[in-house]
Amino acid sequence: QVQLVESGGGLVQPGGSLRLSCAASGLIFRVYDMGWYRQAPGKQRELVASITKGGSTNYADSVAGRFTISRDNAKNTVYLQMNSLKPEDSADYYCNAALSSWVDYWGKGTLVTVSS
Repeated sequence: QVQLVESGGGLVQPGGSLRLSCAASGLIFRVYDMGWYRQAPGKQRELVASITKGGSTNYADSVAGRFTISRDNAKNTVYLQMNSLKPEDSADYYCNAALSSWVDYWGKGTLVTVSS
């Protein structure tokens, strides 16, 4: 059974940092493209950052230069380092593992709140 478990969310002040982790199990992690998505109340889920199985990365314009996605295949874990956080970064953050367009898995999310 595939499981993706996010952790690292919480309350942080504007300008602060958080590192999210997503631990994967039940799949061959190294062959999956991994992504972080977020969804704020009343908004659609959006892609924040992704990393292919080969290590290529992609970022939403709104987070480029502030967030960094990485993966550790030995630990079956993908990370999202978030710096210079803004209130508009507040959302539920979800981990996604994609093998193809029709085979993917989601975690249950971790809440990030940026507020003073």
